[in-house]
Formats: sequence, structure tokens, C-alpha cells
Amino acid sequence: MKQTRHHETHRAHRTGWLRAAVLGANDGVVSVAGLMVGVAAGGAGATTLLATGVAGLVAGAMSMAAGEYVSVSTQSDTERADLVLEKRELDEDPASELDELARIYEQRGLQPALARQVAQQLTEHDALGAHARDELGITETLRARPVQAAAASAAAFAAGAMLPLLAAIVVADHARVAVVVATLVALLVSGGLAAWAGGAPVLRGALRVTFWGALAMAAAHLIGGLFQLA
Repeated sequence: MKQTRHHETHRAHRTGWLRAAVLGANDGVVSVAGLMVGVAAGGAGATTLLATGVAGLVAGAMSMAAGEYVSVSTQSDTERADLVLEKRELDEDPASELDELARIYEQRGLQPALARQVAQQLTEHDALGAHARDELGITETLRARPVQAAAASAAAFAAGAMLPLLAAIVVADHARVAVVVATLVALLVSGGLAAWAGGAPVLRGALRVTFWGALAMAAAHLIGGLFQLA
């Protein structure tokens, strides 16, 4: 009887950079498009419109990188502090830590004797790793990576922000309309791709992102129009 290799493709390892990249790309498209649409509604000329877009791209990318780095670094610091505390507890009272690990496995459905045996074997193999994973929920796959998150967020923001800028350059005579159309198309595509990469329904993801982007541009257009009236 022929044996086939069981192969599964999981997506959990993408969580760190995917979240930052999706957030950055969508924010880049919506923020810069909203700025440009709002400024255009206020009566700005082509040069001012492009200057606004470029300034928004640079400032936004730096802001996203800094924000992601700081927030993810905080998570990383918390994880590191928890691991230091756990290591100290393992050194000071290994018996209690073994009991704690066994109780965790019992709560997950193992019989007490088996839970104890599993806890002992995992403790002998890597006590800190077992407690990090099963008590604290810290795994190598989902560990906080500040630099990776910051780089992904900044690059994605810049890539997203380039779309409304290019649209305004290519269709200079109707820049406002071009920015809106390009942004909506970009949001549909990026939302669909993000949903696909994360294993979620593609259409729902695309429509969800596009809806909020359209709402943001409508609000920016309204505010810009009020300044023109003033």
C-alpha cells in the first residue's frame, strides 16, 4: 500500500509581518489619498497636490515604522520580562513549577498520570521552553519582532502611498478623480490579497477594506470643501 506524505501549509508564521504590512499598505493608500482628495477639494493646484502627497508618504512611512517599532518592542520587553521571571521560579522552586505544568495539561484533557509524565519529560527536555509555550503562550513563531514589524509597515505604507501619487501624475488633468478610482481599486486588490494570505474569505476582506477607505476619502473631501467655501 502506497504511503503519501502528509503536508499542511499553515499561516501562523506570517502573523507578525502580515499584520504590519496590511496595516501599512492600507494606511498608505487611504491616508495619502485622503490628504490629496481633501486638498484638491479645497482648491489646491497640481503642484500643491503632489507636494501634499509626497509629504504624506514620507511622514506616514516614518510614523508607521516608529509606531510599530515602539509598540512591538513593548510586547517584546513584556515577553522577555515574563521569561526572566519564569526562569527564576524554575530555579527557586522546580517542584511547584512541575506541578503547575502538569495541571495545565490536565486542564487540556490529559489524565493526571499522563499529564504528570508529559510535564516531566518536557521539563527534562526544555523546562523554560515548555512553560513559555504552555503557561505564557510565547512561541518562536509568534514572538514579537520589532525591526521586522517596523520595516514591513514602513515599506508597505510607502508602496501603498505611491498609488494615489502616480495616479495624480499620470492623469494630471483629472487628478482628484484618478486618485479616488486608483485608491478604490488598490484597496479592493490589497484587501483581497491580505484575506487570501491569511486564509480568510477574499471578497469579504476586499469589500471591508474598500468601504472604510471610501468613507475616509468622503470625509476628507467634505472637510476640504468646507475650507474652499470659507
